[in-house]
Amino acid sequence: MDNIYLLIMVALAVLAIADLVVGVSNDAVNFLNSAIGSKAISFRTIMIVASIGIAFGAIFSSGLMEVARKGIFNPGEFYFDEIMFIFMAVMITDILLLDFFNTLGMPTSTTVSIVFNLLGAAVAMALLKIGAESGNFTDVIKYINTDKAISIIVGILSSVVIAFTVGAFVQWMSRVLLSHDFLKKPKWVGAIFGGAALSAITYFILIKGIKGTPFADQTYDIIGGMKIKDFLEAEVYRIVLMNFAIWSLISFVLIKFANTNIYKLIIGVGTFALALAFAGNDLVNFIGVPIAAWQSYEAWAASGVPASEFSMEVLSKKVETPTLLLFLSGIVMVVTLWVSKKARYVADTEINLSREGDAKERFQPNFLSRGLVRYSIAVSVWFTSIVPNSWKNAIDKRFQKPVITLSKDKILQLPAFDMVRASVNLMVASVLISIATSMKLPLSTTYVTFMVAMGTSLADRAWGAESAVYRVAGVLNVIAGWFSTAIIAFIASGTVLALISFGKGAAIAILLFAAVLLLIRNYLSYNKKSKEIKAEDHLRRAESSSVQGVIEESATNIANVVKRSNKIYSNSINGLAKKDLDLLKKNKKQGNKLAMEIEDLREHTFYFIKNLEEAHLGASNFYINAMAHLTDMSQSLEYIGKVSYNHVNNNHKKLKYNQVKELKEIDDKLEEIFNSTQKAFEERSFEQIGAILNSKQDLYDMVSQKIDIQVARTRSEESSPKNTILYFSLLLETKDLMTAMMNLLEQYYREHDSTVEPARIEKQ
Repeated sequence: MDNIYLLIMVALAVLAIADLVVGVSNDAVNFLNSAIGSKAISFRTIMIVASIGIAFGAIFSSGLMEVARKGIFNPGEFYFDEIMFIFMAVMITDILLLDFFNTLGMPTSTTVSIVFNLLGAAVAMALLKIGAESGNFTDVIKYINTDKAISIIVGILSSVVIAFTVGAFVQWMSRVLLSHDFLKKPKWVGAIFGGAALSAITYFILIKGIKGTPFADQTYDIIGGMKIKDFLEAEVYRIVLMNFAIWSLISFVLIKFANTNIYKLIIGVGTFALALAFAGNDLVNFIGVPIAAWQSYEAWAASGVPASEFSMEVLSKKVETPTLLLFLSGIVMVVTLWVSKKARYVADTEINLSREGDAKERFQPNFLSRGLVRYSIAVSVWFTSIVPNSWKNAIDKRFQKPVITLSKDKILQLPAFDMVRASVNLMVASVLISIATSMKLPLSTTYVTFMVAMGTSLADRAWGAESAVYRVAGVLNVIAGWFSTAIIAFIASGTVLALISFGKGAAIAILLFAAVLLLIRNYLSYNKKSKEIKAEDHLRRAESSSVQGVIEESATNIANVVKRSNKIYSNSINGLAKKDLDLLKKNKKQGNKLAMEIEDLREHTFYFIKNLEEAHLGASNFYINAMAHLTDMSQSLEYIGKVSYNHVNNNHKKLKYNQVKELKEIDDKLEEIFNSTQKAFEERSFEQIGAILNSKQDLYDMVSQKIDIQVARTRSEESSPKNTILYFSLLLETKDLMTAMMNLLEQYYREHDSTVEPARIEKQ
């Protein structure tokens, strides 16, 4: 039996590495987003600065491992075997939960995850102990460090509101003072802003960096014989004022004589500071549990006492973590930062939610986001009605953005936000985390950095009428994810602990195997999704400004749509014929995906028209009509896929042999037309379109004939209303699909003819 604990230690060591990987993938959003979103410095430089910050933070985090040992539960109430089971359950649940959120691209809190995993597993073990001893279940309180647990929960929840509010206020003030022409302001303005931001970030580095090192307990005469950590907390105002004076002077010298962009310096230093804080503060979330388990194992092995009788009071004492382990952890974190694609996927979520202007919105509006936007508009209208017009006009000028004329696809290559907002994000997050740390208030760095970014976005008017409902819905989704993290972590870790407690070694082996399978599944699912995003089948936006240019450019899109339409239609018919629910489900998703891509092209119409030259305004009419025909095609395919899936999913009667045969005849004829069309557009042989248009009547006649046959069949032999409705729906939508496609072909044929013929005459 004793060997099981050695095996648990090996498993926990492997899980610690895995947790570091998934943890960094999630928390990289905390320190990368401001620098990446502003594009103030190159991506390579950002990664180097962040890597150095992580390395320093990891090495200096020795004193921050207490939460895993005694922060949530009272270790003296548990025996060694129970503690090891708790730690095992926590690590398995934590990795799976964080990886799940990473795969979704949703930033969550590793702090909340580890806290509620520990809480759930400890409560479950306490209940099992109480049940075995026939005790009172209210005694569970003595097993849990309730004061600490409650302060962590309250601190985390309050930080969400405070971070959003303070971020919004500071950004509004900064924009009013600096406007969007901040680089043209007098040098002393940049120096003052630089002094304020850099002094806040420097104090943050001192608080979060030094407090975790052995130097924190050193005393010096120059600071009155106080410990460094005590001096930092006692002399906040003096340190901040001195920092402000020194950094303001340095900023002025750099701006005046070295022509330095002080905002880039703030972003670089802020990125380093938050990376250092992340590694120093959140490293406990990833390796705190395995290290506590290792220290428990060492104490138990040296005692000679049976595992079920060895009290874990030893965990109540402070134990330093070996620097080598911290250094190795730092290496794993840095490597993960460079190679993890999920880290960038998670970061994209926050950047797009805070982006200036339009972006591809990931989140759909809901009744809450619509209600909040309406309420905010009403409050804004009321507020502007009581503010003098002169004030309102003066403030509006400060928020007026410079007009930059770019082609539509170049718009998304602009920074998501400017350097002022990036600096405020870093400065405010640093200040709030520093204050909470100095006051010993627990908080989640993810929640603080995310909510600060959302607050600054709102105050900076990045959420306009075109995007507000989507952005607010995104924020609400992320916050809902945070609450679900706590609930899922608590329940899941408690469940896993119960399984381990009853199943012992066999349960641990099965759970580890299941965890590995789930991680592999998530990895494959994410890779598949990434490949789909990069796939050549994606539709591309038009760049040209002439009709001929649009015809040539969009030919690839048309070939793409026709190819996918052929597949979606055929799969619908084949899935119905075989009652293949999996095929129909996948096919339905493909139809929805095609419809969304075409809708994205339609939304691009504004930028397409905006960038047209006066001489080629006719291209806009062509583009609008082409998009309308493509939309009609996608809607027909979407409907065909949906009704086919619903019919089989609801277990209705299978289509009759003759119905399937007739649909296959239509499918074969349609496939010929689709293939010919695809070939014509791929080879840019638009002359072939004429022959395809000549064949359209044959298909129309075939569909009409099948409708007449089904009418006769319904009157004489058909007994299933559902089959009849489905069959007619498929035939009528097929007719609509062909009408939309032929209208599109006629438009291309007509426009190509009108642009090519004058060119031929001119040559002759």
